[in-house]
Amino acid sequence: MNIVCIGAHPDDCECFAGGTAVLWARQGHRVVFVSMTNGDAGHFAMRGGVLAKRRAQEARLSAERGGVQELILGYHDGELEATLDARREVVRIIRRYEADLVLSHRPNDYHPDHRYAATLVQDAAFMVTVPNFCPEAPRLARNPVFMYMSDHFTKPTPFGPDIAVDVTPVMDVKFNMLDAMESQVYEWLPWLDGQLDQIPAGKKDRRAWLEKSWKPFFKKHTQLAAPALKKWYGPTQAKRIQFAEGFEICEYGNVPSASELAKLFPFYNKKTR
Repeated sequence: MNIVCIGAHPDDCECFAGGTAVLWARQGHRVVFVSMTNGDAGHFAMRGGVLAKRRAQEARLSAERGGVQELILGYHDGELEATLDARREVVRIIRRYEADLVLSHRPNDYHPDHRYAATLVQDAAFMVTVPNFCPEAPRLARNPVFMYMSDHFTKPTPFGPDIAVDVTPVMDVKFNMLDAMESQVYEWLPWLDGQLDQIPAGKKDRRAWLEKSWKPFFKKHTQLAAPALKKWYGPTQAKRIQFAEGFEICEYGNVPSASELAKLFPFYNKKTR
């Protein structure tokens, strides 16, 4: 299968779909992490081309650790808009990788780049099948399944997972993927939270700090996925799952049946359903 995850920044796909991506990659499926922006504003001491280059290097290392591919577009961090040119670029990317499944943000989110990335992906749904739109890129004969990654925002509607994946066995890999993004997890985000002085100096200690400090965040997203965990794993096993990633179907793409979802997420067996 071909899975294309489109986030707003280098680290979005890793945060909200990194574990599932590792599981797909280990089964031999192609996973591509796309960042709509180059992340050139996400720091307190660096900016512009220097920061964009650093984040590209971090994303490359993170992708190598996860066994996925990465692609960073040239839009400036904080300046993404749902333009026609950007829509065309998203359509071309989805076609290029012959996506079976496309993941992205929901359109109600705190960050404008997240919102516009979501809108661009929604606008690309269906258009990827239209031969006269971006005719230089061969159309997809079948519209992919489009799905949202999880978030905690509730208005106008809260996240409603249709499927969830137990990523507990690969959380160490997911943390290693985030560990590669030093400018974000050890500098920018701690600075925003007023915790920069708490970051250890040594790599081993920093990695331990990362896991300890980020576990509550991922636990919250596991709670958001709880209804789907019960459905796909059963109540008993769902209670034992420590970390999960949930995904919600976008109605603008090919709406899959339960059996089609199971094929897209081939991580379940008869004992877990």
